[in-house]
Amino acid sequence: MEHPRGSGPPSAVLFDVDGTLMDTVHLHTVAWWEALRQGGHQATMPDIHRRIGMGSDHLLDALLGEDRDHDGDDALSAAHDTLYGQFWSRLAPLPRATDLLRACAERGLRVVLASSASSDEAEVMVEALGAADHLYAVTTADDVESSKPAPDLVARALDRAGVPAERAVFVGDAVWDAQAAAKAGVRCLAVLTGAFGRQELLDAGAEEVYDDVAALLDELDAGALRGIDP
Repeated sequence: MEHPRGSGPPSAVLFDVDGTLMDTVHLHTVAWWEALRQGGHQATMPDIHRRIGMGSDHLLDALLGEDRDHDGDDALSAAHDTLYGQFWSRLAPLPRATDLLRACAERGLRVVLASSASSDEAEVMVEALGAADHLYAVTTADDVESSKPAPDLVARALDRAGVPAERAVFVGDAVWDAQAAAKAGVRCLAVLTGAFGRQELLDAGAEEVYDDVAALLDELDAGALRGIDP
């Protein structure tokens, strides 16, 4: 899915997908709630909601404790994937998400998706976004060993974009996104379409916080992305 690299000094914008570009946070919450229930565990919807955006290993640690028996983790993750897969045909982008990707690409920015999803799930979301022509590359959980809030996914996205950290911005919806970006040395912009408030995202390291990607698009030529020259 990568495009040939052009000449000249590159710049890139890296996007989280779930909760940032796609309206999927609550769907993941429901799928995890049911997967945990089937596995004999109890967790409340609000607690799960606040962990969406982490990798499944970190999510289960947060919800069930790090000192638990990990033997059932794969079964819980598989149950979540099966339950969430029922929604694949109905996944929808957040308003104007595709327009934002197009606008960034038209400005000469290398647009890279950095999703904690599997490669199969990411393909479904790219199709739902109708954005394949605007993307420079896509990275997924299958490309890294450690998930957010570890910096691996952001670092891998930088590598795919072929840019140094100082010439990229990461856009996400969760404190895990801001933390991962900071560890990778990348500036972070955040949107309020996940489970976190404005101050939480700023405290986690986000440079600017927008209501949603539509608001970011409206201020594309005035906000932080203005400082990344293609």
